[in-house]
Amino acid sequence: MKTREELFWAKVNKTEDCWLWTASTDQHGYGMFWTGTKMRLAHRVSVEMVTGASPTEHLDHVCHTPGCVNPDHLREVSRKQNMENRAGAQATNKTGLRGVSMHKTSGLWQAKVGHNGKQIHLGYFKDPEAAGEAAKAKRLELYTHNEVDRAQ
Repeated sequence: MKTREELFWAKVNKTEDCWLWTASTDQHGYGMFWTGTKMRLAHRVSVEMVTGASPTEHLDHVCHTPGCVNPDHLREVSRKQNMENRAGAQATNKTGLRGVSMHKTSGLWQAKVGHNGKQIHLGYFKDPEAAGEAAKAKRLELYTHNEVDRAQ
């Protein structure tokens, strides 16, 4: 009979970069692993198996690949820090620019940044790119775990 570790690693495709989970995933693309008693997030199981420690906080995928279980691509963060390191705009955002939306009344583009549970309004702009730059600048000022904006 295979061990839990053997069953787990048989479901992982280790590339040069990400270690991709090849079995079942949740609706967001995060790997799911049956431990014998319950379903668990595969990236959390991977960290436990490799480090021997159980993460107490959120695990942030620095690589922005939900199916990655490479412990070198995961870091323990608070919920706030995890939200700061988003890869881009939310799926419902029609502009494709994080923090930018059309202000219907004025016909201008507005920029907003969420921080500590509050929305910070940054103003109205004639074009979405200018609003996007204003939002990015404010995120760089406020966020401690914003790797995407820092890399650009």
